[in-house]
Amino acid sequence: MTKSCIDPAKFGVTFSIKQCRNFSVDPDKALAWLIKQGFRRFRLMSYWNEHEKQPGVYDFTDLDAQITLIEKAGGVITLCLGARQPRWPESHWPEWAWKADKPVRSAALLDYIATVVERYRSRDCIVSYQLENEALLLQFGKNPEVDRDRLRQEYLLIKLLDPTRPIAMSTSTSWGIPVRQPIPDIVAFSYYRIIHGKGGYSKAFHTPLLHRTRKFLVKQLLNRPVFIHELQLEPWVPGGNTPGASKEEQDKSMSPAIIQRNIQLAKKVKAVPIDLWGGEWWYWRHMHRDTSIWKAVKAGIDAK
Repeated sequence: MTKSCIDPAKFGVTFSIKQCRNFSVDPDKALAWLIKQGFRRFRLMSYWNEHEKQPGVYDFTDLDAQITLIEKAGGVITLCLGARQPRWPESHWPEWAWKADKPVRSAALLDYIATVVERYRSRDCIVSYQLENEALLLQFGKNPEVDRDRLRQEYLLIKLLDPTRPIAMSTSTSWGIPVRQPIPDIVAFSYYRIIHGKGGYSKAFHTPLLHRTRKFLVKQLLNRPVFIHELQLEPWVPGGNTPGASKEEQDKSMSPAIIQRNIQLAKKVKAVPIDLWGGEWWYWRHMHRDTSIWKAVKAGIDAK
């Protein structure tokens, strides 16, 4: 690993083509910029409504390009699978699948997951999968559909098609631990500190001690490793429209000082790697000639 690279065993970053579109930035240039900054660990999405817009008609051009770019840089990837994946609207059903009866929709989802796994299982840069981001969370996002039996089927299908790679799963919210099947190979936590809801801005009650306790319980009860798959390093503004919010509004939930504080607290959990959340926003601010955001991220990563 070169001196300029960020240790993938300690830090990674989530990358979403949909979030790039929200900021009106070129996804290829945004990903290349993150690689240039030193990231060698990425969480990528296989959005169903991007790659199978019509039944049986697949187009993986964008995802292929992302994987190849990271692969050429010597990076590693966690590939998200399923209908529920990071970024709004959380559940990324193709319209045709959501309109279908549930048995048809469920069968189509399993077929899609199989298609993705079979396409990419030969790529050595993919080191793990994440199945159904916050699969049991009904209170957030559009078209949520909790089905534990189907979730078990998805898990077993992936294990059948690719038994060599671990499957990570996130808990249903930012707290709790998995106690029912499927029990993943790796347990993932989110870490958010300042959010916006109906009552305005609020600080979450999460602390390093709480997350260390969860980590301890997972280890004792399940003998599974734990990592932070989403550390909040982007604003949570009213209405979710960050590009339309002023810098002052963005700073209320994510400023350079908050960035460094969030990373500092996450390090105290001692659950690595830590996948950072907000890379597309950092790039957008960079493109608007604001270097303070990335400087804060880098300072937080480098701090002892």
